[in-house]
Amino acid sequence: CAFIDAEHALDPVYAKKLGVDIDNLLCSQPDTGEQALEICDALARSGAVDVIIVDSVAALTPKAEIEGEIGDSHMGLAARMMSQAMRKLAGNLKNSGTLLIFINQIRMKIGVMFGNPETTTGGNALKFYASVR
Repeated sequence: CAFIDAEHALDPVYAKKLGVDIDNLLCSQPDTGEQALEICDALARSGAVDVIIVDSVAALTPKAEIEGEIGDSHMGLAARMMSQAMRKLAGNLKNSGTLLIFINQIRMKIGVMFGNPETTTGGNALKFYASVR
């Protein structure tokens, strides 16, 4: 099993108490969203693991956003990154039989008067490619 800790928040002591076999867990704390998704793709292509967990989609920050200034507009950048990654990952996951689990966060849509104001980060690609939600 591989754990991509994009939030940089994994507590190995607590995880072990929950029953996680830390000694056999491949863990990566990537610097950018692109790096995290490339690691997922490499693991899927290698067939080295059966399960990859990404924590979390909201923390998959595009490199351009990290290198930019706080307050810069990066409209749609994360959604584009996820869309490109899912197109690339889908076939490799299928061919290797690897399960990829994305943990995500719920955000509130501003100004919604009717309907559900909740949404998830990362654009629509995950919703379209997901086998189970």
